Amino acid sequence: MEPIEMLISEHRLIEKIIDVIQLEMFKIEKGRIIDESILDSIVDFLKSYINTTHHEKEDILFGKLKNKPITEDELKIMQQLINEHKYMKNAITDIVNAEIKYFKGEDAIGILITTFSALIALYPKHIQKEEEVFFPNIEKYFTDDELASILKEFEDLDRTMIHKKYKSLIQELKTRK
Repeated sequence: MEPIEMLISEHRLIEKIIDVIQLEMFKIEKGRIIDESILDSIVDFLKSYINTTHHEKEDILFGKLKNKPITEDELKIMQQLINEHKYMKNAITDIVNAEIKYFKGEDAIGILITTFSALIALYPKHIQKEEEVFFPNIEKYFTDDELASILKEFEDLDRTMIHKKYKSLIQELKTRK
């Protein structure tokens, strides 16, 4: 598997969680109370899979591209994608914080709905931009050895993700009151 193929494969899973979020938001807007276990699972996926795993892989790829002679248009698109990643990471942090407030009994439903809605709107366009515009043009800048090296970095990240996740969980549990 090539690095781009791995990222695209991860996009398919991200699209599925976006569908789940959309369904949950529809139910909430119809008056159903949030299912705390579903909310917790969604937040865990966003935090662990998207932020800690997927976006970090894309950051690795983008970092490698900074040393390549990419075109101005490609650089512009890459910067847009980087900005969207920053926005999504901040949105996910907002959702994590809103979930904590919600579980404490505070009114955070508005923040959750607004932020989830923003992610639902952004992710499909973001994925399409990566897959149809950006990714097809960038593999040509890498040798086979460089692509193999990037793939190894991605695989190393995957191997360490579970440890990062649970170290973070322990730290979070220590700080909760």
